[in-house]
Amino acid sequence: MQKINHLVLGITGGIAAYKSAELVRLLIKQEIEVQVVMTEAACQFITPMTMQALSGKPVFTDMWNGSTNHGMAHIELSRVTGGILIAPASADFLAKLAHGIADDLLSTICLARDCPLLVAPAMNKQMWENPATQRNIRQLHQDGIQILGPNSGEQACGEVGLGRMLEPEQLVSAIESSQQPKLLTGKRILITAGPTIEAIDPVRAITNFSSGKMGYSIAQAAIEMGATVTLVSGPTTLIAPLNAKTIKVISAQDMLTAVLDKIAQQDIFIAVAAVADYRPSITSTRKIKKNDQNLTLELTPNTDILASVSHLPNAPFCIGFAAESENLLEYAEQKRLRKKLPLIAANLASDAIGKDESSLTLLDDYGSYQLPHAPKIVLARMLLQHVANMLK
Repeated sequence: MQKINHLVLGITGGIAAYKSAELVRLLIKQEIEVQVVMTEAACQFITPMTMQALSGKPVFTDMWNGSTNHGMAHIELSRVTGGILIAPASADFLAKLAHGIADDLLSTICLARDCPLLVAPAMNKQMWENPATQRNIRQLHQDGIQILGPNSGEQACGEVGLGRMLEPEQLVSAIESSQQPKLLTGKRILITAGPTIEAIDPVRAITNFSSGKMGYSIAQAAIEMGATVTLVSGPTTLIAPLNAKTIKVISAQDMLTAVLDKIAQQDIFIAVAAVADYRPSITSTRKIKKNDQNLTLELTPNTDILASVSHLPNAPFCIGFAAESENLLEYAEQKRLRKKLPLIAANLASDAIGKDESSLTLLDDYGSYQLPHAPKIVLARMLLQHVANMLK
């Protein structure tokens, strides 16, 4: 799919229509021009005026709107856009798409389109699981329509199950994913991300300031490029990328166990997590009571996860990360050679930890490559493009 600069956002009737307001805001933030088209039912959940205010464009709701040239809105709107996204897509609207029914403006635009169509289903779990809906979904797949979601979770009706519309951030990521070159198709990648937490007692622990943003960005970029991704994540507040198999861990030992359990099936291992170098030698089962005396903790080294993997007899292609406070390139290169890595990504800790943007220097057998200061998702894509070139 080519870069989408203009998108028709179709909104159908459902309580998830309120999420479409945030979706428009995020799309415009990505410099995507948004033209909203709403069904009559959608107008019962959120007003066209709200969507007009957010998109900066008049909202189309009527098949017989005469404001377009020749009065053919269904033709003109489908010709000037790079893609159509229906979010939320109700069960009724999915049925229309599957059977070629065009009885309102939005369904007619979809039938008359010559651009990609993506749909984000949103409905009660019984409606989603109904055999009729599943038949319609299979037909849409066969017709080349991309299905985004749904999520599982609590629904407006109070029930829990599949049927929730993906969150706006996930939908924006899905649109970005569809536009990336598939340089890693067929590759299986395991990525570690976030901090680890090493318990001192039931209420205290040793940890670090890692947010997990770089690791999660690399997981997202790898999925965009066609890879099958396993993400082993320490505790973070981040939403895992759509379609990543995510394994949640807490301690360095937990992360080591999870990695070694999956590594034999992987082609690439990217160790981004800020794994604690040490853990308390003894973890108290009870809270250590405060007193006036100094408290001494004995720390023991944690197993080096990256080195453990890179020294395996049939090790995958390994990429490490080095966050340093000084002598960046010198220390990063020493780490690369010591751990027998084909590639390492280095940055200053003060420039990276917890930040949405950073910069990276890549070091391999042929030299160093400076990547610009940019959002972490951009750096992640550039890093993986370098990896793809090395694998050639």
